[in-house]
Amino acid sequence: MMKNKAIMIGAGLANMAGAVYLIQEGHWRGENITFYALDDHGANDGSLASVAADEYWNKNHPMANTKGFIARGGRMLNYRTYVDLMDLLERIPSVTEPNMTAAQDTRDFDTKHRTYDVARLLKGGVGIVDGHKLGLNNADRMLLSKLVLMPDSEETKLDNITIEEYFKDSPHIFTTNFWYMWETTFAFRTRSSAQELRRYMHQMIYEFTQIEHLVGVNRTRYNQYESIMLPLINYLKEQGCNFIMPRRVTEFIFKDTPMRDEITVTGLKMINTDTNQEEIVEVDEQTAVFFTNGSITDSATLGDFNTPAAENMDYGAAASLWKQACEHFYNLGTPDKFFADRDASEWVSFTLTLKNHLLLNEITRITKQLPGNALNSFISTKPVTEDGKPDVNMSIVVHHQPHFTEQKPNEAVIWGYFLYPRRVGEFVEKPYIEMTGKEMLQELLGQLSKVDPGPINIMEKEAEIMDSVINCIPVYMPYASALFNNRAKSDRPEVIPQHSTNLAFTGEFVEQPYQMVFTEQSAVRSGEVAAFHFAGIPEDKLVKNPRFDKDPRVLLKATKRMFE
Repeated sequence: MMKNKAIMIGAGLANMAGAVYLIQEGHWRGENITFYALDDHGANDGSLASVAADEYWNKNHPMANTKGFIARGGRMLNYRTYVDLMDLLERIPSVTEPNMTAAQDTRDFDTKHRTYDVARLLKGGVGIVDGHKLGLNNADRMLLSKLVLMPDSEETKLDNITIEEYFKDSPHIFTTNFWYMWETTFAFRTRSSAQELRRYMHQMIYEFTQIEHLVGVNRTRYNQYESIMLPLINYLKEQGCNFIMPRRVTEFIFKDTPMRDEITVTGLKMINTDTNQEEIVEVDEQTAVFFTNGSITDSATLGDFNTPAAENMDYGAAASLWKQACEHFYNLGTPDKFFADRDASEWVSFTLTLKNHLLLNEITRITKQLPGNALNSFISTKPVTEDGKPDVNMSIVVHHQPHFTEQKPNEAVIWGYFLYPRRVGEFVEKPYIEMTGKEMLQELLGQLSKVDPGPINIMEKEAEIMDSVINCIPVYMPYASALFNNRAKSDRPEVIPQHSTNLAFTGEFVEQPYQMVFTEQSAVRSGEVAAFHFAGIPEDKLVKNPRFDKDPRVLLKATKRMFE
């Protein structure tokens, strides 16, 4: 049903993409598009710590040290697969590079700073692990091949099956270099969805041949807020779009219909989180509602150098609203599958800001690679899993510097994360989730010391490195991997649910044919699909998506790689 106005609940990448397509393809006026949100960066974030400290989720957990920079996470790009994202970025100007689109900016930077990881895995007693040796046995290969060869039509066979359950006849796979690289590149856990793993195996199948070097990874010039979100925000504001913040939408008001299955939004209840006043916004028949129904950064909290990040038990702003919609209609999915199982979804990350390049140079010496090329994962030398296996303890990303436009020339920023925050550190005897920023840095230095080839071990410079710290900010993210949680295909709503007249679901918690979640690709695609629907644009005009899983040459290369 065609509309001419839109309300966007959430100002993340998906809804901003929807707005761009409404304006450029639907020829809508920007002033007819209004965003209501808590913030305007979604999961593609990056800012001064002082700015982040004032945002909604952090107000109840004030930081003593607000110096330095913060990025709760980072997502790797891939031009070959993220075709909708690149189409979107081609439509808007860069904010840092004159006379370039945001896409040209990213391609220009990436061409000059190619990713080639030489120390993807590191292990005490070994140093740099030879990641080319995937370590698969025949049982692993058979089960992986079944995933790769499973057609889309049979995907529901993997409903409610975890990765651990799928590989129950070959748990050996969880001790291989393949798994260590796959889990840390994409953030899968053993309790994640086998159905989602299948989609990654299909869409990222060519990564089999290059996973140890990450040569398929593309990076933005700066953090993703400044290189992706800010260009979108500036463009949409210039077009006249309205950004009304900070607002937490708490309730949909739906039209009451005899059959109780027509989904028509007639109003929204929301809270101005600055004044704590409730507001009601009416939704008329000409208005479409784009709703990002889940956020992996909801309820995330910050600590600082001497303070661990507090554990915020809020179900999440987006997910709470999704749940309220599900109380009215039966075909909108199951939010609890994603937001009521923190043990499967939580992460802890940290952003380290330094006043000089001492640690940066030490990491370069140990890993034999320059900043910008790396995702370094440290494998434990002792069992750390519940069933007594070794696994990756922590991972770091050493960005090309500067990673923020406001960084001083001598400053450095490093990001890292712990995929299993309840595990206990090897060098700091407490769970990662309880560590201060200082303790996370001490854990990192300990891991680096185990793989340091010398002649002077990094631990001999510990005091000097500690003295160079501006801040190290831990972040607790209860829902960072929620989008991978075990589920059935019907647990996510479609972008345009059946019987919906004006409500679309966007983001990483919607069901789209063959799309992978946790990628900017799927988020942009959902906004694009919703925009085309409400602007009356035929679906055959959507950006064409490649299917590498149907390319015999790609499959042959991947099969050969499995046996190396």
